Amino acid sequence: MILDTVCRLCSSCCPIEAEVVDNRLIAARRKSFLAPEKRLSCPKLAAAPDIVYSPQRLMTPLIRKDDGSGFRGAGWDEALDLVVARLTRHREETGARSIAWLRGMAADWGAPWDYPNRLMHVFGSPNTIGNGSICFVARDFAHSCTYGAMAFPEAKNARCILIWGKNDGNTALGAAESIHYAREQGAALVVIDPVETALARKADIWLQIKPGHDGLLAMAMINEIIAERLFDEEFVGHYTTGFDRLREIAARYPAESVAEKTWLTVDQIKQAARLYATTKPASIIDGNGLDMHREVFDTTRAIAMLRALTGNLDKPGGDVLPQPIPVRNIHLKDRLPDGMAPITRDYPLFNTFSDTWGNQVQGCLIDAILEESPYPVKMVVVQTGNPVVTMADSTRTREAFTKVETLVVIDMFLSETAKLADVILPAASCFETTQLNRFSIRNNPMFLQNAVIPPVGDSWPNWRIVFELGRRLGFAAEFPWQSAEEAIDYQLEPTGVTVEKLRQHGNGLRIEELRYEKYREEPFKTPTGKVEFFSERLAKAGLPGVPFEHGLIDNPISFADQSDEYPMLGISGSRDIRFTNSQFRNIPSLLRGGTGCVVDIHPDDARGYDLTEGDLVLIESPKGAIEMTARISIIVRPGTVRIAWGWGDYDSRANLNTLTEDDRRGLATGTSTMRSFMCRLRRARQEE
Repeated sequence: MILDTVCRLCSSCCPIEAEVVDNRLIAARRKSFLAPEKRLSCPKLAAAPDIVYSPQRLMTPLIRKDDGSGFRGAGWDEALDLVVARLTRHREETGARSIAWLRGMAADWGAPWDYPNRLMHVFGSPNTIGNGSICFVARDFAHSCTYGAMAFPEAKNARCILIWGKNDGNTALGAAESIHYAREQGAALVVIDPVETALARKADIWLQIKPGHDGLLAMAMINEIIAERLFDEEFVGHYTTGFDRLREIAARYPAESVAEKTWLTVDQIKQAARLYATTKPASIIDGNGLDMHREVFDTTRAIAMLRALTGNLDKPGGDVLPQPIPVRNIHLKDRLPDGMAPITRDYPLFNTFSDTWGNQVQGCLIDAILEESPYPVKMVVVQTGNPVVTMADSTRTREAFTKVETLVVIDMFLSETAKLADVILPAASCFETTQLNRFSIRNNPMFLQNAVIPPVGDSWPNWRIVFELGRRLGFAAEFPWQSAEEAIDYQLEPTGVTVEKLRQHGNGLRIEELRYEKYREEPFKTPTGKVEFFSERLAKAGLPGVPFEHGLIDNPISFADQSDEYPMLGISGSRDIRFTNSQFRNIPSLLRGGTGCVVDIHPDDARGYDLTEGDLVLIESPKGAIEMTARISIIVRPGTVRIAWGWGDYDSRANLNTLTEDDRRGLATGTSTMRSFMCRLRRARQEE
């Protein structure tokens, strides 16, 4: 049987066809607009049965033994009753706010994010915390502050594509197919990346920028476009505000003064700016390479302004503003006590720019556990995340999760974080879960992630775990739904769409025709109703009204002031299409044929450190040290190394975040720099 659903093994949410025989997943295939012979294949999806039926799947709830020596199996009633007892005890002893729910990305950010927010709010805690300060949401905030929503690139129909800090061949295959298609139609390609990716090799212009300095490049491009009058005067004149202020600030960043700081040439900067501004339509694909830097907010704002300056905003083949699905907001945030501030209270604009994103500065959780600032957190529920590996400064993060009085983990596998838990609740995979994903509600068309097989073992879908906890805590009225379908129908009621109708449209259901240039009929969703090159709202909050009007806050590279002792610039490695963050390295079929856990070192540096291919390398920063295998490669510049990321579960000696810091955070989004940092190398001692 072939069934339509959505794969959620990564954040791309690809619509797929699942082959199921006797309630068992046999295979899965991506859908695509391309002919079958041109489609890109996903190794994770090819390995979906291996993941779903892995012998390492958590099949039953686990409770830590009384002597702390390990775990024992338990039934769901016992495990959930213990979680409820701990929730109740901590609320009575230190208040509901002393309990936090930390979300990872694995379960999606649609309904699986809405449900725990609803639970925590009716329980009385404002502390449902996501990871958006270092992934996506900080950029969403920047887009929203500029023109009211996050624009998405329509690269398939573009004549010029500017890829900024993204490598879709390793992250989003649907987007990669659009890029390849546009190139076949003659589109120009500009790639901005410090590493020579496959896309960089195909580019008309490759800007091998210094990590963390993207904001300077964006401002220099803005200046060039304005100075040469390459901007769209009609759009700027009618639909923007603050242009004169932007021109004044951008003039401080001419290509001539920015080039050396960014490792680029004046000609490269000007050529890229002119190509982008004069080739219509043009789209910008910005990505995770901009995240994990303190300056991500102003950097992304500046890049967003490039779209508006050139008139490529909300145009076919440009960057299109979404037409969100009018779903019901089910967070029940109004149930929180008046004045109840979250642990992320120092970032009020970031906390509130969206009705549903909520609190996203995850580093604040570590502060609250270790330093009890702004108040203590005593219990944490970690849902589909692995913070001990994925959060900055892993040593400090591990210390926090070791110290917290109660730790509950919801996951498919026994992660490094789960090993510290008091209770582990086994989660079902995406193929065993019906849910409404964020990508299907932020814009047309809508796709349903449809459960195609029953839960494996005694695992439960995330929605069922949250609903049952809610009912056992006394909130049966707030969690009346006995199935995912009932809950989704409730959320979708304003649209007139039901789960049954979505199942009838396995290739997507559009409830509103795609429209462009919506700003001609309705204002932008900003305080002024226009694209805001200058934001009075940000200025009143003590933030730059125009990006970088006060210059860089400080050197964007971690430990730059210690470069004499740590002379190499480390770059957090790109994602490997075989894995998602720290997930799936326990699947043998995915480990085969990959590059493995390696550090890329330029031949010049390898000679200087007397390293050869395959040597075990010790990499140190002021925070700690890790070991990885050397791969000699020219994809990085001399003086830089790219370090594989996400291997901390596979080998604790290779946890890159042992090297990163969370000591300093961006003022707007609380983002720490964990993408680029100074480090040093030497040959590791080989075990005898």
